[in-house]
Amino acid sequence: MFDATAVALFILTWNLIGWRIEHPAEQRPSVTALMSDYRRDWMKAFVTREPRIFDAQILASLRQGTAFFASSSLIGLGGLLALAGNTAPLQGVAMELAEGEFPALIWQLKLGLVGLCLTNAFLKFVWSNRLFGYCAVVMSAVPNEANDPTAQPRAAQAAELNIRAALNFNRGLRSIYFALASLAWLVGPVPLLVGTAVTIWLLWSREFASIPRAILLGEHMPTKR
Repeated sequence: MFDATAVALFILTWNLIGWRIEHPAEQRPSVTALMSDYRRDWMKAFVTREPRIFDAQILASLRQGTAFFASSSLIGLGGLLALAGNTAPLQGVAMELAEGEFPALIWQLKLGLVGLCLTNAFLKFVWSNRLFGYCAVVMSAVPNEANDPTAQPRAAQAAELNIRAALNFNRGLRSIYFALASLAWLVGPVPLLVGTAVTIWLLWSREFASIPRAILLGEHMPTKR
Protein backbone atom coordinates (compact mmCIF):
# COMPACT_ATOMS: atom_id res chain seq x y z
CA MET A 1 0.00 0.00 0.00
CA PHE A 2 2.86 2.34 0.85
CA ASP A 3 4.45 1.61 -2.53
CA ALA A 4 1.22 2.48 -4.35
CA THR A 5 0.97 5.77 -2.43
CA ALA A 6 4.57 6.66 -3.25
CA VAL A 7 4.06 5.94 -6.95
CA ALA A 8 0.80 7.94 -6.98
CA LEU A 9 2.56 10.93 -5.40
CA PHE A 10 5.41 10.50 -7.87
CA ILE A 11 3.08 10.71 -10.87
CA LEU A 12 0.98 13.50 -9.32
CA THR A 13 3.94 15.74 -8.54
CA TRP A 14 5.43 15.04 -11.99
CA ASN A 15 2.29 16.44 -13.60
CA LEU A 16 1.88 19.29 -11.11
CA ILE A 17 5.40 20.66 -11.49
CA GLY A 18 5.07 20.47 -15.27
CA TRP A 19 1.78 22.37 -15.19
CA ARG A 20 3.20 24.99 -12.83
CA ILE A 21 6.26 25.56 -14.99
CA GLU A 22 4.17 25.97 -18.14
CA HIS A 23 1.43 28.04 -16.42
CA PRO A 24 3.24 30.27 -13.93
CA ALA A 25 1.77 33.28 -12.19
CA GLU A 26 2.27 36.55 -14.07
CA GLN A 27 4.09 37.99 -11.06
CA ARG A 28 6.61 35.11 -11.02
CA PRO A 29 7.27 33.76 -14.53
CA SER A 30 9.30 30.61 -15.03
CA VAL A 31 12.40 30.38 -17.21
CA THR A 32 10.29 28.49 -19.74
CA ALA A 33 7.77 31.36 -19.93
CA LEU A 34 10.54 33.96 -20.18
CA MET A 35 12.25 32.05 -22.97
CA SER A 36 8.96 31.87 -24.87
CA ASP A 37 8.96 35.68 -25.00
CA TYR A 38 12.56 35.68 -26.21
CA ARG A 39 11.65 33.20 -28.93
CA ARG A 40 8.93 35.55 -30.16
CA ASP A 41 11.44 38.41 -30.13
CA TRP A 42 13.85 36.19 -32.06
CA MET A 43 11.36 35.72 -34.90
CA LYS A 44 10.62 39.44 -34.99
CA ALA A 45 14.32 40.16 -35.43
CA PHE A 46 14.60 37.31 -37.93
CA VAL A 47 12.33 39.13 -40.41
CA THR A 48 14.77 42.00 -40.90
CA ARG A 49 18.04 40.10 -40.42
CA GLU A 50 20.25 39.68 -43.49
CA PRO A 51 21.63 37.17 -44.09
CA ARG A 52 19.67 34.59 -42.11
CA ILE A 53 22.45 32.05 -41.76
CA PHE A 54 22.71 32.73 -38.02
CA ASP A 55 19.07 31.74 -37.48
CA ALA A 56 19.50 28.55 -39.48
CA GLN A 57 22.52 27.59 -37.38
CA ILE A 58 20.62 28.12 -34.13
CA LEU A 59 17.70 26.01 -35.32
CA ALA A 60 20.04 23.26 -36.49
CA SER A 61 21.71 23.14 -33.07
CA LEU A 62 18.30 22.90 -31.37
CA ARG A 63 17.34 19.96 -33.58
CA GLN A 64 20.65 18.26 -32.87
CA GLY A 65 19.93 18.54 -29.14
CA THR A 66 16.54 16.87 -29.48
CA ALA A 67 17.99 14.11 -31.66
CA PHE A 68 20.74 13.44 -29.13
CA PHE A 69 18.35 13.13 -26.19
CA ALA A 70 15.91 11.00 -28.22
CA SER A 71 18.74 8.59 -29.06
CA SER A 72 19.90 8.55 -25.43
CA SER A 73 16.37 7.76 -24.22
CA LEU A 74 16.10 4.91 -26.72
CA ILE A 75 19.44 3.47 -25.61
CA GLY A 76 18.30 3.71 -21.99
CA LEU A 77 15.09 1.87 -22.85
CA GLY A 78 17.05 -0.89 -24.54
CA GLY A 79 19.22 -1.38 -21.49
CA LEU A 80 16.17 -1.34 -19.25
CA LEU A 81 14.44 -4.05 -21.29
CA ALA A 82 17.58 -6.18 -21.13
CA LEU A 83 17.71 -5.76 -17.35
CA ALA A 84 14.01 -6.55 -16.97
CA GLY A 85 14.59 -9.84 -18.79
CA ASN A 86 17.21 -10.88 -16.25
CA THR A 87 16.75 -9.27 -12.84
CA ALA A 88 19.27 -11.51 -11.05
CA PRO A 89 22.15 -8.97 -11.15
CA LEU A 90 19.81 -6.20 -10.00
CA GLN A 91 18.45 -8.38 -7.21
CA GLY A 92 21.92 -9.01 -5.87
CA VAL A 93 22.78 -5.33 -5.73
CA ALA A 94 19.41 -4.28 -4.30
CA MET A 95 19.59 -6.91 -1.57
CA GLU A 96 22.53 -5.03 -0.09
CA LEU A 97 20.45 -1.86 0.17
CA ALA A 98 16.94 -3.15 0.96
CA GLU A 99 15.75 -5.80 3.38
CA GLY A 100 13.82 -8.83 2.20
CA GLU A 101 13.64 -10.71 -1.06
CA PHE A 102 11.19 -9.99 -3.84
CA PRO A 103 10.14 -12.02 -6.90
CA ALA A 104 11.31 -11.01 -10.36
CA LEU A 105 7.85 -9.62 -11.16
CA ILE A 106 8.22 -6.94 -8.47
CA TRP A 107 11.56 -5.81 -9.86
CA GLN A 108 10.11 -5.73 -13.37
CA LEU A 109 7.21 -3.62 -12.10
CA LYS A 110 9.61 -1.15 -10.54
CA LEU A 111 11.68 -1.01 -13.71
CA GLY A 112 8.42 -0.43 -15.58
CA LEU A 113 8.10 2.97 -13.88
CA VAL A 114 11.54 3.92 -15.15
CA GLY A 115 10.54 2.66 -18.58
CA LEU A 116 7.40 4.79 -18.49
CA CYS A 117 9.49 7.91 -17.87
CA LEU A 118 12.02 7.06 -20.58
CA THR A 119 9.29 6.23 -23.11
CA ASN A 120 7.59 9.54 -22.44
CA ALA A 121 10.92 11.32 -22.79
CA PHE A 122 11.62 9.63 -26.14
CA LEU A 123 8.20 10.55 -27.53
CA LYS A 124 8.53 14.16 -26.39
CA PHE A 125 12.01 14.54 -27.88
CA VAL A 126 10.93 13.02 -31.21
CA TRP A 127 7.90 15.32 -31.41
CA SER A 128 10.04 18.30 -30.43
CA ASN A 129 12.49 17.49 -33.21
CA ARG A 130 9.66 17.35 -35.72
CA LEU A 131 8.20 20.64 -34.51
CA PHE A 132 11.57 22.32 -34.93
CA GLY A 133 11.48 20.94 -38.48
CA TYR A 134 8.07 22.54 -39.03
CA CYS A 135 9.47 25.76 -37.64
CA ALA A 136 12.37 25.62 -40.10
CA VAL A 137 9.98 25.23 -43.04
CA VAL A 138 7.80 28.14 -41.94
CA MET A 139 10.87 30.31 -41.37
CA SER A 140 11.97 29.49 -44.92
CA ALA A 141 8.58 30.70 -46.14
CA VAL A 142 9.08 34.14 -44.59
CA PRO A 143 9.70 36.62 -47.45
CA ASN A 144 13.02 38.44 -47.59
CA GLU A 145 11.19 41.74 -47.86
CA ALA A 146 10.30 42.89 -44.35
CA ASN A 147 7.47 45.02 -45.74
CA ASP A 148 5.75 42.03 -47.31
CA PRO A 149 2.32 41.63 -45.62
CA THR A 150 2.93 37.91 -45.02
CA ALA A 151 6.35 38.37 -43.37
CA GLN A 152 5.26 39.16 -39.81
CA PRO A 153 2.35 36.67 -39.66
CA ARG A 154 4.56 33.83 -40.86
CA ALA A 155 7.31 34.82 -38.45
CA ALA A 156 4.73 34.77 -35.65
CA GLN A 157 3.67 31.26 -36.74
CA ALA A 158 7.30 30.15 -36.69
CA ALA A 159 7.67 31.58 -33.19
CA GLU A 160 4.71 29.61 -31.86
CA LEU A 161 5.98 26.40 -33.47
CA ASN A 162 9.37 27.08 -31.93
CA ILE A 163 7.76 27.56 -28.52
CA ARG A 164 5.78 24.31 -28.81
CA ALA A 165 8.95 22.48 -29.79
CA ALA A 166 10.77 23.90 -26.77
CA LEU A 167 7.89 22.97 -24.44
CA ASN A 168 8.02 19.36 -25.60
CA PHE A 169 11.80 19.35 -25.27
CA ASN A 170 11.48 20.57 -21.68
CA ARG A 171 8.84 17.91 -20.99
CA GLY A 172 11.28 15.30 -22.24
CA LEU A 173 14.00 16.65 -19.96
CA ARG A 174 11.65 16.53 -16.98
CA SER A 175 10.88 12.90 -17.84
CA ILE A 176 14.61 12.16 -17.72
CA TYR A 177 14.83 13.79 -14.29
CA PHE A 178 11.93 11.71 -13.03
CA ALA A 179 13.35 8.55 -14.61
CA LEU A 180 16.42 9.02 -12.45
CA ALA A 181 14.24 9.64 -9.40
CA SER A 182 12.17 6.51 -10.11
CA LEU A 183 15.29 4.36 -9.82
CA ALA A 184 15.10 4.99 -6.07
CA TRP A 185 12.00 2.79 -5.95
CA LEU A 186 14.28 -0.20 -6.42
CA VAL A 187 15.37 0.38 -2.83
CA GLY A 188 11.90 1.11 -1.47
CA PRO A 189 8.99 3.57 -1.33
CA VAL A 190 10.69 5.97 1.09
CA PRO A 191 13.72 6.50 -1.20
CA LEU A 192 11.26 7.02 -4.06
CA LEU A 193 9.55 9.81 -2.12
CA VAL A 194 12.93 11.33 -1.27
CA GLY A 195 14.04 11.13 -4.90
CA THR A 196 10.77 12.73 -6.00
CA ALA A 197 11.19 15.58 -3.50
CA VAL A 198 14.76 16.23 -4.64
CA THR A 199 13.68 16.26 -8.29
CA ILE A 200 10.83 18.66 -7.59
CA TRP A 201 13.20 20.97 -5.74
CA LEU A 202 15.74 20.89 -8.60
CA LEU A 203 13.12 21.66 -11.24
CA TRP A 204 11.49 24.40 -9.19
CA SER A 205 14.77 26.11 -8.28
CA ARG A 206 16.01 26.12 -11.86
CA GLU A 207 12.76 27.51 -13.21
CA PHE A 208 11.89 29.99 -10.46
CA ALA A 209 14.99 30.71 -8.37
CA SER A 210 18.05 30.38 -10.59
CA ILE A 211 20.67 32.89 -11.67
CA PRO A 212 19.80 32.40 -15.39
CA ARG A 213 16.22 33.42 -14.56
CA ALA A 214 17.48 36.55 -12.82
CA ILE A 215 19.65 37.33 -15.85
CA LEU A 216 16.67 36.95 -18.20
CA LEU A 217 14.72 39.36 -15.99
CA GLY A 218 17.63 41.80 -15.91
CA GLU A 219 17.95 41.40 -12.15
CA HIS A 220 21.42 39.89 -12.10
CA MET A 221 24.07 41.64 -14.12
CA PRO A 222 27.84 41.22 -13.78
CA THR A 223 29.59 44.00 -11.91
CA LYS A 224 31.81 46.24 -14.02
CA ARG A 225 35.52 46.18 -13.35
